Amino acid sequence: MQRSRPSRLRDITGIGVDRMGSIADASGRDLLRLENLDVNIPPDTAAIARTVEAAASDAANSYLPFLGQTRLREAVARHVSRISGVEYSGERNCLICAGGLSGILSVLLATIEVGDEVIVSDPTYAGLLNRIRLAGGVPKFAPFTFTPGGAWRLDREALRQSVGPRVRAMLLMSPAMPSGAMLDESDWSLIAALCRDHDLILILDAAMERLVFDGRAVLHPAGLAGMAERTITVGSAAKELRMIGWRVGWIVAPEAFMPDLSAVALANVVVPVGIAQDAVAVALERSHATMGAYVAQLQGRRDLIAAELAGLPFGMPAGGWSLLLRVSDFGLDGERMAERLLAQGVCATAMSGWGETHGRAYIRFVFANESLERLRGLGARVRAAIGS
Repeated sequence: MQRSRPSRLRDITGIGVDRMGSIADASGRDLLRLENLDVNIPPDTAAIARTVEAAASDAANSYLPFLGQTRLREAVARHVSRISGVEYSGERNCLICAGGLSGILSVLLATIEVGDEVIVSDPTYAGLLNRIRLAGGVPKFAPFTFTPGGAWRLDREALRQSVGPRVRAMLLMSPAMPSGAMLDESDWSLIAALCRDHDLILILDAAMERLVFDGRAVLHPAGLAGMAERTITVGSAAKELRMIGWRVGWIVAPEAFMPDLSAVALANVVVPVGIAQDAVAVALERSHATMGAYVAQLQGRRDLIAAELAGLPFGMPAGGWSLLLRVSDFGLDGERMAERLLAQGVCATAMSGWGETHGRAYIRFVFANESLERLRGLGARVRAAIGS
């Protein structure tokens, strides 16, 4: 049988994480697992207990309600209202989706036309880029500026220049994945001005918005002048709540967007996992008290890796789960460095396809799934890989 690949898949690329994970799983070795976004810090014990209870509940074993269980929708609306300063309703402004990326795709399908451009930062998670392309959009890159050993910064002039007649939306994260770059108040003020001036939608991927280090404040742009009506927030239980396997996310949007968002959601996944939703509500409601200790653990891991890599050209994450090392300084690309690291007992993912300016030149280290004890000595392994 002869078949042609659908055109919508022409520019869809692999993200590398699954391939490196498979290599690590099949190796039979006790590798340092820095390649994927799993986390070894357990979820809230109350959420685990609620999941077990729900698995035996007839009410949880249901397609209904299609847009998500009422308690979770209300908890999400309160959560986003608290962070943004904008008043949201669970019934009027929120729907539950099967993970954050499912929500991102639904938002794109509900808001952009084929051929529309969507501004993203550079680097950006390849999974976000793939969803823009699946929805018929075209990623438009606005790069962060890289300073070895320092924080990533948004290139504001490049962002201004990226806004053209075909741009319909911005899809942004802060902290961004994979760099850990964080947008500050001035960045968000510029983004808000560009969105207002050019009538753009802002799609905020809030999967990591509270995973911020060094006492930084959590900033949500919906509360800025003129932004409540054009900001759509997509959140997830995966990273902030450490509930990756529960596959629950949410969309919070102005009421005018909800009919189209609901139509797409019903035509796609229909409903997320029923037995997981109330557990996520429990974890989300408790997270405002439990988040600090979790973030402190992540920051401690970041600090250790930064100390291990001192003198090498890495970008210091302001938050999130990962750190990028620029290996092109040593005549390598990410793929070659990943091979060398495997020989040193480290599994890490190359950044090919994760950006135009910042891509092949980097390797990514995810510090969510390994303890401080196991991370010690990483610097020696990295330097051995560079010199091998």
